[in-house]
Amino acid sequence: MSYAIIETGGKQMRVEPGRFYDIELLPVEPDESIIIESVLFVQNDGEVTIGQPFVEGATVEGTVMRHYRGRKVLVYKMKPKKKTRKKRGHRQEITRLMINSISMNGSVVASFTAQQDETPATEQTTTDAPATEETVEAASE
Repeated sequence: MSYAIIETGGKQMRVEPGRFYDIELLPVEPDESIIIESVLFVQNDGEVTIGQPFVEGATVEGTVMRHYRGRKVLVYKMKPKKKTRKKRGHRQEITRLMINSISMNGSVVASFTAQQDETPATEQTTTDAPATEETVEAASE
């Protein structure tokens, strides 16, 4: 399993291909691709690359799924015995980003399509017993 640690929106997060993450608002339209070059760490099948501060030549490619606003955060300030109270809140603008691939020096280290190919297909088991109406009905459902 390959993953990378990226920095975006002043935060660091661990990302894997094929998963989506909620990050700070990016100035990109939905369904557009974006390349993040601030990669701090890359791990690929036991091979670890650590940047100081960033890994040179490492990029993470993702697709913006949508923009939305997060849950409301309430901020309540009160000074006891002074009759002073302030109740304010805000909703953070969020971008949902689907990670497509992780690349090192132009070559793709891990991608969403490669992970799908690695998963083994389920094999159907055959039995030597003659088929009955019950097994035929169960197979058709």
